[in-house]
Amino acid sequence: MTTILIVYCHPYNQSFNHAVLDQVIYNLRSKKIPWHLIDLYGEQFNPIYDAKELELFHDGGTHDPQVTAYLHELRTADQLIIITPVWWNSVPAMLKGFIDKVMKEGPGLSHTVTKTGVKGELTNIQRAYVFTTSTSPTLYLKYFSGNAIKKIFINKTLKQLGIGRGTWVNFGGISSSTPVRRSNYLKAIAHYHF
Repeated sequence: MTTILIVYCHPYNQSFNHAVLDQVIYNLRSKKIPWHLIDLYGEQFNPIYDAKELELFHDGGTHDPQVTAYLHELRTADQLIIITPVWWNSVPAMLKGFIDKVMKEGPGLSHTVTKTGVKGELTNIQRAYVFTTSTSPTLYLKYFSGNAIKKIFINKTLKQLGIGRGTWVNFGGISSSTPVRRSNYLKAIAHYHF
């Protein structure tokens, strides 16, 4: 049976990102699909490397128990859902810090480094969905500001970790959106086959 890991990255529980999270969880519960939530802000994850953490990096070690727990969740999931805003054309520092700190090098961890580059170890994750919101229109993010979520975060970072398939879904123009448009977007999320 599919097990889904949700990584949620937003500090404000009245945000539209939180409404997206609620909708995703509702969909999973209604389909009786097992899921687990990592709420980076809610769990007060510290995304900052300190000297000791960096010292342990090349041995795949950590002194942060959250890092160990989060990496275990990643190693046992079949699918990954990331819910985050787009800030300054990319992912927030909290999510970047999650990738930096949790993705440990070594066999059986998130990746190994070979002579030809990074070999992803998270091949257990068959697909990733990245649900974002942005004040900029989606077309602007795709065609005028580098398309960082798709080109870098999904097609490079997640792929290097062994996650070969990724889908990006953005709700652009969030600040000027209408209640009807928001409601329709949340309904559309129900049609994704997690």
